[in-house]
Amino acid sequence: MKFRIGSTDISVSYLLVCAAAICVVMGAFEGFVWCCAAVTVHESGHLAAMCALKNPPESICVSLFEIKIKDRKRQKQSLKNSLIIIFSGPAANFVCFILFYLLYLECNEIFLPASIANLSVGLFNILPVISLDGGQALFLLCREKFGEGFAQRAVCAASFAILFPLTALGLLVLFNSRGNFSLLLVCVYIVFSLIMRNNEGDI
Repeated sequence: MKFRIGSTDISVSYLLVCAAAICVVMGAFEGFVWCCAAVTVHESGHLAAMCALKNPPESICVSLFEIKIKDRKRQKQSLKNSLIIIFSGPAANFVCFILFYLLYLECNEIFLPASIANLSVGLFNILPVISLDGGQALFLLCREKFGEGFAQRAVCAASFAILFPLTALGLLVLFNSRGNFSLLLVCVYIVFSLIMRNNEGDI
């Protein structure tokens, strides 16, 4: 499903709709909604920063595992502006985490899943993995100081250094919980992102 808003092309994967339908059948729709909401908050943070810096994205692709914002002009941005755009996503999640957690403490337990989802998405995205915000920030900082070749090697090394213990922890959680494979699924996503990564300025 594709449409256009202003100068930005937007596409939505039908797999996302299918996944929502499966979650309804399995009784996990509430968790799915909170996760999608946290990811939307995250990407909205990126979009808000891009618009504030007068650099609207070329396209937005909403798929089963992510919302990909394509911004080929970001390579022309200053290091400061690029870092602002990168960290605006996690910052939006952390702000929502604090707000929802305060609402949980003061009002109702219904806000707890929202706070946990935003905290998880924010923390996950600051990991120094090449396909995530933390990895992109590390790449830009290393490139500024040591050049692009060193930056690529440093981010790849950091990505694998994070991936191996995270995978081991995912397996441990899976065996101890007898069926909780969420962390292992995150590791699979990271591996897939590392393989498919094209370094064209996606956020």
